[in-house]
Amino acid sequence: MIRFIDEYRDRFSIEFICSTLRINREGGFITSRGYRQSRARGPSARRLRDAVLAEHIREVHADNYGVYGIRKMWHALRREGIDIGREHTARLMRLAGVSGKGKGRSPVTTRRSKGPDTRLDLVNREFKAPGPNRLWVADITYVRTRKGFVYTAFVTDVYSRRIVGWALSDSMRTEVLPLQALNQAIVCAKETTGLVHHADHGSQYVSIAYNERLAEYGIIASTGTVGDSYDNALAENVNGSYKTSSSIPAHGTMLSTWKSQPSSG
Repeated sequence: MIRFIDEYRDRFSIEFICSTLRINREGGFITSRGYRQSRARGPSARRLRDAVLAEHIREVHADNYGVYGIRKMWHALRREGIDIGREHTARLMRLAGVSGKGKGRSPVTTRRSKGPDTRLDLVNREFKAPGPNRLWVADITYVRTRKGFVYTAFVTDVYSRRIVGWALSDSMRTEVLPLQALNQAIVCAKETTGLVHHADHGSQYVSIAYNERLAEYGIIASTGTVGDSYDNALAENVNGSYKTSSSIPAHGTMLSTWKSQPSSG
């Protein structure tokens, strides 16, 4: 009501607006005296707090790349010790003029090769190894940045649960992504003869270039069932941990903080 009068007081007198509202009470009414008293008191403590919180919400939203919706914003405020409800958070986000962003379509990181895949399953979901560099698992994942998707290939040592090879690229081509991760893992390993390399049925891992590199270093290729994530569960676990803790810098590049980090599996 106060805001309505503020908006039209330059065109009509306060007395005229209040008397008109008093005749049509469906939207409520206020006397001219009540209006002047309200303006003299200034904004209420609640309105002042909401204004401060709305500005803080804008900052939190910007700090998180404009992707926080109501639920994440509510949890973020609660973590800061701000006593606020979910509906209150939603109202203040509307006041601040911010909203979350939808996930949109996710890229497909596993495209089955059209050629023959002669690899056997040498792991059978037993992700255990007698020592380092006896069993590696490999996979490709992605994270969303402000400039698009960034793809990451990992090679993880099952015994140590450490990432021994990784690569980043805006392309999933074999030569620029998984093969680079494999090369890094091979360089770091002292001995690879007889090592088992377990990956999914993605075309990159079935490619001639990739398997020639495995054979060159005496590494034995292995794969699981088509479309069954449990057959490469450790690699999937590494992917999940990576996507959860990845940071997206302001310029849209990835923070390379995962080199040789142990997985949480």
